[in-house]
Formats: sequence, C-alpha cells, structure tokens
Amino acid sequence: MKKIYLLAAALSIFACGQQQEKNVPLYLDPDAPIEARVEDALSRMTLEEKNAMTHAQSKFSSPGVPRLGIPELWHSDGPHGIRPEVLWDEWNQAGWTNDSCTAFPALVNLAATWDCELSRLYGECIGAEARYREKDILLGPGINMGRTPLNGRTFEYMGEDPYLASRLVVPYVQGVQSNGVAACVKHFAVNNQETNRTATNSVVDDRTLYEIYLPAFKAAVDGGAWAIMGSYNLYNGQFNCHNKKLLCDILKDEWGFDGVVISDWGGCRDDDEAVTNGLDIEMGTWTNGLRGAASDSYQNYHLARPYLERLRDGRASEEVLNDKARRILRTIFRTSMGKEQHFGSFTSPEHFAASRKIAAEGLVLLKNDGVLPLQVPQDGKILLVGENAYKMMTVGGGSSSLKAKYEVIPLDGIKEAFAGKAEVKWERGYVGDTQTSYNKVNTGQDLSESRSAIQLGQDAVAAAKEADCVIFIGGLNKSKYQDNEGTDRLDIGLPYCQDELIEALSEVAKRLVVVNISGSPVSMPWADKVNAIVQAWYGGSEFGHALADVLTGVVNPSGKLPFTIPYALADGPLKTERQYPGIMEEGKQWWQEYYDEGVFIGYRWYDTKQIPVQFPFGYGLSYTDFELSGATVKPSGKGWTVTAVVKNVGKLAGAEVVQLYISDTEASVERPAKELKGFEKVFLNPGESRKLSFSVDRQALSFFDAEKHEWVAEPGEFHALLGTSSEDIKADLVFSLK
Repeated sequence: MKKIYLLAAALSIFACGQQQEKNVPLYLDPDAPIEARVEDALSRMTLEEKNAMTHAQSKFSSPGVPRLGIPELWHSDGPHGIRPEVLWDEWNQAGWTNDSCTAFPALVNLAATWDCELSRLYGECIGAEARYREKDILLGPGINMGRTPLNGRTFEYMGEDPYLASRLVVPYVQGVQSNGVAACVKHFAVNNQETNRTATNSVVDDRTLYEIYLPAFKAAVDGGAWAIMGSYNLYNGQFNCHNKKLLCDILKDEWGFDGVVISDWGGCRDDDEAVTNGLDIEMGTWTNGLRGAASDSYQNYHLARPYLERLRDGRASEEVLNDKARRILRTIFRTSMGKEQHFGSFTSPEHFAASRKIAAEGLVLLKNDGVLPLQVPQDGKILLVGENAYKMMTVGGGSSSLKAKYEVIPLDGIKEAFAGKAEVKWERGYVGDTQTSYNKVNTGQDLSESRSAIQLGQDAVAAAKEADCVIFIGGLNKSKYQDNEGTDRLDIGLPYCQDELIEALSEVAKRLVVVNISGSPVSMPWADKVNAIVQAWYGGSEFGHALADVLTGVVNPSGKLPFTIPYALADGPLKTERQYPGIMEEGKQWWQEYYDEGVFIGYRWYDTKQIPVQFPFGYGLSYTDFELSGATVKPSGKGWTVTAVVKNVGKLAGAEVVQLYISDTEASVERPAKELKGFEKVFLNPGESRKLSFSVDRQALSFFDAEKHEWVAEPGEFHALLGTSSEDIKADLVFSLK
C-alpha cells in the first residue's frame, strides 16, 4: 500500500511539473523545508483526514492521506529486532516466509558494553532492518530505570543509572534514524514494574522524577528522537498515555519536543484526556484485550469517532487537532517521504557480525580463579550442564519476541569452538520452560523430557565426575514470572532448583564455570564454590558464538554490570508493600505505588547505606590487568577537567571502562554517596597506556530543587571519584565550587 501512495505522489509531481514550477505541491517536494511541507499538506487536508491520522487502522499501522499520496505510518516492535509480520487484527504472525530477522542482543546486554560506538552500530543495523521491511517507526529503545530487580522487563532496558542510559540512548536513536526510521523511545515515564502495570498509579516527587526517571528521556529528546511512547501506568493520578504534566508540560513545552507521541497498545483510556493531554496517535485500544471489541473497532478508538464527533460539535478544538496532524506529518516527512530515500538491508553478514560483537562485548566476567580462558587437554572432555545451553531465547518474553533467521545456541557455539580439540557433551540437569512458541512463532526445538528432576540431577553430577571441565549454563528464561513482559519476578533466586544443582556440581567437578543467562540480577549463594562466573544475557542470533569467543579467549571480556547484584532482595531500597507492588487504598480506583525511596535506587542506595552487595554496579573483570594512575582535577572554563592515565599492565590486549563518580558530602539535601557522571571505554595492547580526560560542569554537581523547579549546585567541597566500579575507587580528588 505504501508503494502505491508513493507512486501517486511521484505522478503528482510529474503532472505538476508540466505546469509552472510554482504549482508543484510543496508537501511533495523533498527538497523543501519540512515545516513548509507540513503546513502545505495540512492546508489541503479535511477535518476527517486529519482525525483519521490520529488512530490506528490495524494492529501496527495508522492511516495516511491516500487522496494526497501521503502514506500511512507502519510501526514495528523492537528494540532487539524487527517483529515478524502479524495479521491485520491479531498478534499472531501472518505466516510470511521472508520476515525472519537478525536477532540483536537485549538492550541490557548493550548497556553492559558501556560502549557508545557499539550503541550507534546497534541502532544503525536495526534501523536498516526496519527500513528494508518498510517500517517507519521502531518501537524502542526502552530506557526505564531498574528500580527493582523484580521488574519483568529489565532485560529490555539499559540498567539502573540515568547517566549510563542517557549516554547510550542517544547514539542508538541517531543510528536508527540515520536510516529514515523514527526511534520511538519508551515507556514515558516512571514505568518500573509489570505487576498491575495498567492499573497502578506511580506517586513520585519532582526531585526523584527529574533526577532518576527523566534524564534518559531528556537526553533522547535533546539527541533528536522523533517519537515517544507513553506508558501503561498512571503518574500522580493520570494515565501516562495522556498525562498532561508529562506530555504537555514537560515533554512538549519544557523540553520542546517536536516529534510524535504514540500510546502504548491499549494505553489510551479516556476520550477527553486523549484529545487534550498531548497524545498524537492512539494504538491498540479495543483490539488487544484491554477493552471489549466492537464490529468496527478502529472507529471506536478514543481518538476516532468519539474525537470526530467532538470536533464537529465544537467540544474539541481544531487547533489541537492541527498540532497532532503536524507532528504526524513531520514524522512522515522525516521517514518514508524524507529528503533522502533509504532502502536498508536485512539479515546481512554485517548485521550478524554486529550482533555477535555486541553480545560478546557485553558479557561480564564476575569471577575467575584462572580457569578462563578455557583450556583442556587434547581430546579432553567438556561437559555443559543446564537447559539454557540448549534452549533458544529469541522467541518469547512479550513484544520483543522475534522470529530470527537463525539462533546459535551455546551448545553448538562451544562445540564448534572445540571441534577437533575436545569432546563436548550436554546434560540438561533440570527442566525449566518447555515452551517453544510465541504468537505462533516456533523455534522447532523439542524440549520434552522423560526423566524425573532427581534423575536429571544425578545424571548431570555423574557426568561431571568424568569431565575435565564443567560449564553450567543456566539462569532465567522468558517465561511467566521471569524476564517477561506482563509479569514480574517473584524473587531474585534462580528457579528450578538450580542453586542446589550448582552446589552438587561444585563438589565433584575438577573445574566449574557458571554462565548465568538473565536480563536482571540473580543472587549467587554458590559464588565462593565455583571457579568462574560469567554474567550473560539474551544475546540474539549469534549468542552461542559470542559466548564461546569469551570462554576461549578469542574475545577478552570487557563488559561491566549495568545494575547491582545484591545478596538478597531484602537488602534493596524497596521495603514496604506501598513501595512495591503498591497498595489499594480506600476510595482509590487504582493501585498506589509510592516512590518513598526517592533518588536512592541501585548503587545509590547500597553505597549510601553501606550495604554489602555480591557484585557492584559497573563491575567486571578482564583476562588482563589495568592500572590507573596520575589522576588530577583542575579548573577548566566554567567547570573542571579530571584526567588520569590508564595502562594495560597484563599480558593480553583488552578494554577497560574507567568510571567517574561525583560525591557531594555537604549538601542541604540528602544526596547519594556517589553518582556516575562520566565513563570511557578504552582498548589497550599489553604495556600500552592512554590519558583520559573527563569534563565536569555545574550540572554534574547539581540536584533538582523541586520548589524552585531548577537544578541547583551548592557551593562547597566535592569529590571526583575515579574507578572501575561503584565500589572500586582508585582515586579521590577534592575540588570546590565557590
């Protein structure tokens, strides 16, 4: 359909070109300024055409203006790959044979790379795949903060720190949009749990909102994002897909966002608020189970017939409608009708190579007593234990579920790496999730099992006694109550009795490596009993190869944790039911979730309260060693410059992430012990060193004063802390703001 519209537009240009040049419709001239094109197109549209553009016409498309050759907008789930084509009115796939995509690693894996260049590469590749499939809006990236490790969608986000997410979201967005595809940054805002996600009111003070939950969105807007998606929950009593404070006051007025605001699917809940409170395109309502469907369901959307009736009888302003239409037209003229025509590419060797590189760079080495990189005797025996060594992970988990062209599982990747060198065998060890399909996308695997749980464990332990090395590959999966949209986890322990199995293996294995695959923090009570621990993620199409690359030393691990791994859930900041999952108060219609912890989430909580953790934020080991020296802080312009020299003092080439935290110990408000305000990932050969420089301005020293509604940096003493994690601080530099 889109190609027909564009053909009509081209014929219109040709026909007008036979007349005087001034008669060419301005909106069809790709060389004309976008705003002029928008106004010209708007002036030619009827009230009904403008209204039609503000709501869906199918599960993943919203109308254009066929009469004027303006195509519809096609949306596609990401942010880890382009979703398979679905039926017009259903989530189930349409059965195409040419829509199997490149599966990229989950965004938490990208966050663990701490690499802005890789984030740009990720965006460019997935944007090219979206453009090839003629998608105009990619529904991602997700950048909600890791307030609780139980959040089912932590794997889709970029960790627990707003600065880390801010730095990574911008190149991702710009990479996507370099292909003429709009990145739709989600879920705006304070959407930090899946439990009761469509019926929970987040009660958040302004300081917490501005310091923790808005910075990454602000960075995305400043970085040029073309679309924002509202979230399912309420904020301070109003649904976020039409929340006046979030969408009108902050996003559009305060930040000057000129793009389009799209509802989450079914997130629009009120006729009047949908019209007046900043929503531009309503998607999903009536057709996704949140509301009852009618025979002409799309016309019953809040922004469809009900809106048109308000416009016709004067209850709604056409000026507000024009603003919505302008934003939608602006999006079309930036994407499918943009000045530069992009064609993209799909499942190319370059995309699979990028997926493999990102997956490997994000793997985090948490412990190593020298067993890694893995070496075994010629014709030695390697035993893999665990369902996740075999189970495909690209299918399932919610809207990020993919139909991948292929997926290399860890078992096959490791077998390939040791072909002709060692025998690699697999024991399942436990049964976790035997499902292999989601929305009728099937992996083709057979995960049925006839052995009992006891027998599975006994077989694994018996085989471990005969192996030169045992690699346990377990963790979570994308089933209900794990890493999954729509449900939260119940605890941070490993499911399916994996802790007991790891303990049993540790008693008989000569060498035991644990690879934990998860998208959120998992407690590790057996950490002292194993030789090595690798934190892995849902790594996409090339995960098996990427994992083998790190285990064998082809790639020196350089990933850093984007969140804290506590010893126990009870150690964290969410102590009461009113904080999580929320309480139903008398006289209230929605669950109330109080952010009583304020700005103290993640490492901000643990470091400030001096609570020991298993592995701190920013932590990750390498197969080589680095040294940080010569740290200085000096005034520079309107701020300060912090410098240090990092040197590779080991025997292997590798990368280190040097992190800068700022500490304000004399503030008039309670502040975290430290806050991340800079980082740089640097690759060094053995013996090589490099001088790093970080700029610190007043914003890096500031907290948000809610009464003044401004950022405030108070005079006094500050500390610039340089290190390789939030705990491992190598230099403490004192400076003053006068």
